[in-house]
Amino acid sequence: MRWRGGSIGRNLWWFAWAVLFALFQTNWPELLRLEGVMPDLVLVMVVFFAIHEGEERAMLTGVIGGLYQDIAVGSVLGHHVLCYVLVGFLVGRLSTRLVTEHAAVKAGFVFTGALVQGALFTLIQYVQQPGLGLLYPLGAVTVPSAFYTALVTPIVLMLLDAVWGRPERDAFTRELG
Repeated sequence: MRWRGGSIGRNLWWFAWAVLFALFQTNWPELLRLEGVMPDLVLVMVVFFAIHEGEERAMLTGVIGGLYQDIAVGSVLGHHVLCYVLVGFLVGRLSTRLVTEHAAVKAGFVFTGALVQGALFTLIQYVQQPGLGLLYPLGAVTVPSAFYTALVTPIVLMLLDAVWGRPERDAFTRELG
């Protein structure tokens, strides 16, 4: 099932997956919601591409997923984008310095990225609308969502690995080929 087309086809395939994840997260949240908490599938995809292909692809994934979410949920344009792009950049930079093969490391990246993204999102929202509060949304939404997102990470990463392949295996295969 892995894509083996040229770079244009691969980019179109990546774009379709980024839109699909954002579409799924915003249009069918009831399928994902557990006790009022939702995982952030776009964030998992941003972290996947940060580890797999570097911060540039992760940041572009954040732009696509974040832009779709900003438009779909009616938030200020760029709110989600900024949060995802920052996480994509940070995880992409850190992943070059760490061994990222283990699933626990990837889930840790997702958990930390979800906390950073949620804190930044809440802070921006607080600056725009101080009446919403700052600490309650962090404790009631950001932290549970980060845990839930980290829990679904292995499933989502297995799906993305099946489509994109694993970078370590691909490098090894090229060496043998």
